[in-house]
Parts: sequence; C-alpha cells; structure tokens
Amino acid sequence: MNNAIQEQRPLPDHLKLKVRPDANTDAIIQGDCYRFAVLTPQLIRLEYSAGGSFEDRATQTVVNREFAVPEFRVIDHGNKLEVFTQHLHLSYDKQPFSRHGLSMRVRNGSGHLMSVWNYGDTPQDLGGTARTLDNADGAIPLEPGLLSRSGYTLVDDSRSLLLEEDGQVTPRAMEGQDLYFFGYGHDYLACLKDFYQLCGPAPLLPRYALGNWWSRYYRYTADEYKALMERFESEQIPFSVAVMDMDWHLVDVDPQYGSGWTGYTWNRELFPDPGQFLSWLHERGLHVTLNVHPADGVRAFEDPYLAIAAELGIDPERGDAVDFDITDPKFLQVYFKYLHHPLEEEGVDFWWIDWQQGGVTKVPGLDPLWMLNHYHYLDSGRRGSRQLTFSRYAGLGSHRYPVGFSGDTIVTWESLDFQPYFTANAANAGYGWWSHDIGGHMQGVLDDELVMRWVQFGVFSPVLRLHSSASPFNSKEPWRFNPVAEAAMKASLTLRHRLIPYLYTMNRYASRNGLPLVRPMYYHHAEQPGAYEVPNQYYFGTELIACPVTRPVDRRTGVAEFSAWLPEGRWIDFFSGRVYDGGRSLALYRNLESIPVLAKAGAIVPLADLTRYTSSVANPQQLEVRVFAGSGGFFQLWEDAEEAAEDREENWCCTEMTLAWEEAARFTIGAARGNTAAIPGRRSWKLCFTGVADSQVRVLIGGEEAGAVTGYDDASHTLTVMITEVAVDTPIEVEFAAVVLAGNRVEADVFALLDRAQIEFQLKEQIFGLVKSSASPAAALASLAALKLEHSLFGALCEILTATIE
Repeated sequence: MNNAIQEQRPLPDHLKLKVRPDANTDAIIQGDCYRFAVLTPQLIRLEYSAGGSFEDRATQTVVNREFAVPEFRVIDHGNKLEVFTQHLHLSYDKQPFSRHGLSMRVRNGSGHLMSVWNYGDTPQDLGGTARTLDNADGAIPLEPGLLSRSGYTLVDDSRSLLLEEDGQVTPRAMEGQDLYFFGYGHDYLACLKDFYQLCGPAPLLPRYALGNWWSRYYRYTADEYKALMERFESEQIPFSVAVMDMDWHLVDVDPQYGSGWTGYTWNRELFPDPGQFLSWLHERGLHVTLNVHPADGVRAFEDPYLAIAAELGIDPERGDAVDFDITDPKFLQVYFKYLHHPLEEEGVDFWWIDWQQGGVTKVPGLDPLWMLNHYHYLDSGRRGSRQLTFSRYAGLGSHRYPVGFSGDTIVTWESLDFQPYFTANAANAGYGWWSHDIGGHMQGVLDDELVMRWVQFGVFSPVLRLHSSASPFNSKEPWRFNPVAEAAMKASLTLRHRLIPYLYTMNRYASRNGLPLVRPMYYHHAEQPGAYEVPNQYYFGTELIACPVTRPVDRRTGVAEFSAWLPEGRWIDFFSGRVYDGGRSLALYRNLESIPVLAKAGAIVPLADLTRYTSSVANPQQLEVRVFAGSGGFFQLWEDAEEAAEDREENWCCTEMTLAWEEAARFTIGAARGNTAAIPGRRSWKLCFTGVADSQVRVLIGGEEAGAVTGYDDASHTLTVMITEVAVDTPIEVEFAAVVLAGNRVEADVFALLDRAQIEFQLKEQIFGLVKSSASPAAALASLAALKLEHSLFGALCEILTATIE
C-alpha cells in the first residue's frame, strides 16, 4: 500500500474494529522456533517460524486471543514437549511441524480418548457453508466447517491478512505456520463458543431485520412501489424491510462509461423525490436497503463525481473514471463520504453489497468482498444505529458482518430442497444469519406449490426475504397465486411477524451465548446416529424443531412426506397439536397448509398477538404465549430499546415464564425486570395451552384471584386463557385444577386424510372401517398392510396411528 496516502488520510475511529489480539503471557509456551498458546482446555494456538518471529496482531479471522488462562501442565523432556489440558494432550519434537513430530490426543467429556490427530491429518468435517448460491440448481459443494465427528478440527490462519491498529489491512511479512487446534469431542456448542470468542461474536441484529423483507429486481417507479406497499397493508400482509434492487439508480448510461451495473445516482424519472419516497416508507415502519455493485468505481455521469474528483486530484475535464480500489484509504473514505453517507442522510438504513467480481485486489491475498463487508459493517454504526449489512459470505469470520445474501438461485424444487440443509449447516462455520431468495430468483417455471413451500420454509429460516427477477411473470405477491397458495403464503408471512418476540430472544442468544438460531440436530444429540441422518431437519431456537417440506405433495393423497428423526420425549405439532413419542425415526406427512414444526413438551413460545393487525415489529402490547403440555419448562423473553446501538445489559428487559408440571400444573409469568421502559407498561396476554384436555383454571394477578376468559379448541387440544391489561411489573399465575393430557384424534385425523384423498370412495370406506373396528393401532396397521396401499397413503396412515406408541 502507499504509505504516504495512509499518512495523509488516517481512517476514522469508527472504521477500526475493536480487537484484543494479545494472549495472556501465562498461557504461552515458547521456544526458539515454536510458540503455543493454551487458550482453553479445548483450543490451542500452534505457531512455527524458522526465524523465531511470531505474530501478535489481529487477523481477518482472529480478533481476540485474550482468554482466561485454563489449567494445564507442561512436561519438557529436552527434545520433546508435552502439554496437558483437561481434554488435550499435545506432543511435539521441537522441530518443524511434521506428521511424526506433532500430534494431539483428544479426550471427550468423560475423559476417554476419542481421537488422535497427527500434523497433516484432515478431519472428515461435517461441512460449513459456501460463498454463494448464484445459479445453483440444487446442491453445491460446501467449504470446510469447524465440526467433525472425529471431535477435532484445525483452522489454518497462516495466510490471513493482518488488522493493524490504524484500521488498515496488510499482508504478513514472514512465512510461517499459524494454526488453531479445536479439540472438543462431540461438544459442538463448546467448539462454537470458543470460535466466537476467538473470532468475535455474532452481532445482535436490529429487531426489524427479523420481519419480512420485500425484494424484487424490477424497475419500479416511486408511485408503483407505494401502491404495492399500500396493497400489502390492505391485505394485512406485514413487512419491515423494503429492498430496492439496482434500478433505483441510473442504469441506462452512455456506452462510453461502460455498463450501468454500478451506480450511485437516483433515477429521477422513476424517483423524482427520493427523500420524500424514503420518508414515506419510514412512516409506514419500513426500513430501506439499496443494492450496490461497486466494481466499476465512479464515472463522470454520477452526481458526486465532481466532488470526488476534486478530493482525489483528478482532472474533471478529462472525465477519467475513479477506479474502485477498496485497499486505498483515500478512496475508501471518499467512497463512504460522497457515495453512501449522503444517501443515508436521505433515509437509506443499510446497504445490499452485491459484489460478484472475483477476489483480486492490489493487496495480494485480500478479497475485496471481505474488505467491503468489513468496512461497510463498521461504517453502518457511524450514526449510532445498530449495525447491519447485507452481503455474500467471505470465509471464516464473516459471521461478524450479517446479514448474508446467499445469491441468485434458480426456481426449482432442487434449489428449495438444498436450502434447509445449507442454512442449518452454515452454523458449522459460525454463520447463523443467511437470507435466501425465498421463492427463488430466476428461470424455472411457475409452480404455486413450490413458491408456497418456499415461503413456509422462509418463516423458519433466519431471514425471510421474498425475491424474484425482473420478469413480469415472476413475482411473489401472494395474490398472484392460486387461492390455496395465496392463503398459505399470507398465513406464513403473518406468522413470521408473530414470531418476532421469540426470534428476538434467539437473536440475543446467538450474540451472547454463541447459540445460532438454526442448528443441525446433532448439536444436541451428538451420540445419536439418527441426528446425522436428517439434513433438512433442524432446531429453530430453543423450543422448536422445523422440518420444511421440499418436495411436491402426492396428488392422490394430497400430502407430502418428510423423513424425520425425533429425540427422546414427547413432541407436539405446533400447528395441529398432534402428539408424538420421540426416540425414533419416522415419516411425517403434511397437506399444503402446513409443514411439520414440533415443540418439545414444556416448550414456551412467545408470539406477538396480531388479532388486531399491525405490521409493527416493536415490543408488542399484546402477547400470545404458546405453552406445550407434558413436562416442565422455562423461558426468558428478552426485549430491549432498539434505539440503543450498543448491546449493553442495562438496555434489556427480561420476563421469565415457567411451566411447573411434576406435582401440579401451574404456568407463571414473572414480573418484568430490568429496563422496563423498553416495553409497554401494561400488557394483554393470550395464553394457549396445547396438548391438554378441557380444564378448569384459576388465574391470579399479583397473588389475587382474577377473572379471565377461557376457551377450548378440540381440534388442536388447546385451552386458551385471555388476560387483559396487566401491569408488566405484576406477576401472573394460571393454576390448573387438574390436568389430563390430550390424546390424538386418530379417527378424526384418518377421516380428514381420506376425505381429501383422490382415491376410490369404496377404498376410503374400507380403510376407515378397518381403523374404527380394530382393537389397537397395531391391529389396524396389520389389516391396512394387507390392502397393499400406495406408499404415500399407507405412510400417512402409519403416522396417524403410531404418533404415540402405546
């Protein structure tokens, strides 16, 4: 880099990442050419330098080595070194790292030897994620992740560039090896926590980012866009983010300037008053992001060109383009000062960085995508707002710059089928906030069912962003689809906004506790083979398991199949209330209206009560709490004042909810504690207890008995208790006089399946008669097996009859 330029234009403080790169000296074991830092009992840094020079600066990936020193012991045999922690045994011959000279033995949580790593071994990891799904039509290869069934992984940081104190990025001056050995056994979450401490936590997202995003690559006018948002409001379809693709700026430019792919100047024919347009969106609770493709720099037709040329010493008369050079500190600052900050002052909330031009810069080894993500994210907090960017993945450490844009996928079932696995598996790289083109971006065919299923998956994905190409025939407004798909899409988009209280709590857990919202099943069931055999099934937060349907329904039975595995215990369908016994693999079947989402017994899921429609994502005055019977449960609802940019504990308010079950059934909502100014002073509660028979309840508010409206829905076995306008510092208790767990409605469910199936009436009658007359589910299954029914029909009947195993 040009040192003179750096001296002339130091980066402002807000473009300098806060780092803690120095390891505690008590954790370091050092020789002439080697240095080890014992960071945790499961994480050791391994360095080798023939010249004896070691690196203490932060890197693109590693920003914190300041760990509390764990217990360890060192035995120096002269020509051999051994280091012991609770979980690792390092053996080293004090020579250049080699297979016969450097090894690590990994012990699991019980202290038993689990695996041995010799230098050069590559673990068969469980995969990570990928830079983009651009043009993907189904599965693509994934980059390595952090987790392996062998119980260890190695992160090679030897070629990662350095983050200087002045905010610049520079290559390493010396050759050497800089490795991080993670030896965690099957405690996958412990590995992630160490990774987040080493490489920085996943940031807290703004609350609005968890709502629905409207996006389309389309040449809207301001009036057309406003009319669309008004139509959404009239249809009671909530959105919180308005995404403007590239046609917001000039794209039809004089060929002498090249293409119109890059641009920063509003197209005034489409948007004659951009400030008024952005204000109009803000007044309706929408936050705005604009798409930018920065690769072509700044050309002479751009509004800010003259100011930029003057500042960079370019003769404007010649009209030379200002080349994009993210490595030049002077360009970097004018890039923000003239191209982005004025648009932010007009009302742009964050940027969609759509970099697709490869990974080459003037600094060897520096990926411009990483550089854009890094500086855009830091700059997004300049005005004191919570930081946010929207861009592609650029390798380990990218979790610090959410949200991820997964790229332009093709509209096919194969694309949809890959995305649940791709999303959950990204947690293995610490990357928890993917945003997909829900519904697919381009090509493909019109398939109402496919789009509907994609939206249903989107509800239970990190970020739900509808998107499509500029084709006049390809858009995702629900009313453009058949009535069944339209109703399901509307219900899904509404449910997403209802889920925001739950999602925002999980947002805190992701940032504070290293617990991604979407997690593969094996994170919590590492010793169960079945947990590794359901790639499209995942935990969605602490309370739910999602099983997105990614294949068409069987046209004869009207249901689609999902191959699931349930952990031990009692599980209840979030939508229907059907109860399942866990500890087994099974096939789940669903019609078009829903997908399998299962709550564990004792689960507590807070929702915004949208009985009175609103698209607001603010902390709600009316809450619905779904409580799933059969076991005790505990949930902390976390809320904060989102205008506070920094995540400080004093900003938060916590409301604890407890379900006592073992001796007597009682549900308690504790008094809100902490920053109660962040939430409404009084709240109404809709408490829905699923999995119980109709029961008498006693409601106490602040210890005093109070009246409440109750109701019971037999179809979903849900008892509802309505409590209105209670001060948030007042505890609420709901006591059950006696609780009887509800059984499944076997006959009713069989009838509903058969009633909609496109099969012979006589066969329906025969099947239903067998079910009603059989002495047990096993006897019914034996009789049905003799009929040699088609797979989908027999499978759906098996699910209903064996959901609980007597």
